[in-house]
Parts: sequence; C-alpha cells; structure tokens
Amino acid sequence: MARILSIDYGKRRTGIAVTDPLQIIANGLATVSTSELFDFLKRYIASENVERVIIGRPMQPNGMPSENLQRVEQFVAWWKKAEPDVPIEYVDERYTSVLAHQAMLAGGLRKKARQDKALVDEISATIILQSYLESRRHAL
Repeated sequence: MARILSIDYGKRRTGIAVTDPLQIIANGLATVSTSELFDFLKRYIASENVERVIIGRPMQPNGMPSENLQRVEQFVAWWKKAEPDVPIEYVDERYTSVLAHQAMLAGGLRKKARQDKALVDEISATIILQSYLESRRHAL
C-alpha cells in the first residue's frame, strides 16, 4: 500500500504528517516554510509511494470560512494541475490547534516546547490525518 500525507497549511509554516505504508497510524513528518512546501512534497513523493494528500479545510467554529481558506484553495488548485496523479482531499480542521495543545499538555511537554508553533503545526497535521483515517474506517 501507499502512504497518505496530510497538510496543515499555514501562511508562513505548514505542518506535514504521513501514514505508515499500511495506512494504520498517522505520524508527524515535518514542519516546513510554506514557501518551500511544494518542493518538499515533490521530493518526498519522489522517494515514497504516496496515494493521496489530505489537506485541512480551515473553517471558523460557526462553519464560516476562515481567512486562510483562500490560500488553501489556491494551493489545492495548483496541486491538482501540477500533480494530477496524486489526488488531494479536504478534511475539516476546526479545533485541531486546540487538540494539538491538549495533546502536548497530556504528553507532559514543558511550556517552552508547547509554545513551539512548528511543533503545533506538525501535531495538527497528524490530528487531521488521524481524523481522516478514522472517518474512513467508520465508513467501511
């Protein structure tokens, strides 16, 4: 089987997570500068078999689009043209940052580590991917 990759797209930084080859569990992969995201993904996909990309759809708690949605949609349109063989899908990313902070607290990370925005982005991407995997299992 191929891996599934997820993206927590941000204006400056983007968190990335990936499944194991059997698509059982999501693991954080990296946080990269958003300006370097496409090159990072191209290199990763060249070295690993990736079935699809999951990207967080940024929405406000009331269901309205967040300010980042337009940037995410531009990236998705660009991806579909540049990498048509690797489909990309949206997943609701509401509350992933809150869940990431809760996971960091539960994991016993010190305050300084919890303030690391890059780590929060990577954990958020992992939560997005795990959510996708769980929803897919429940659909079976």
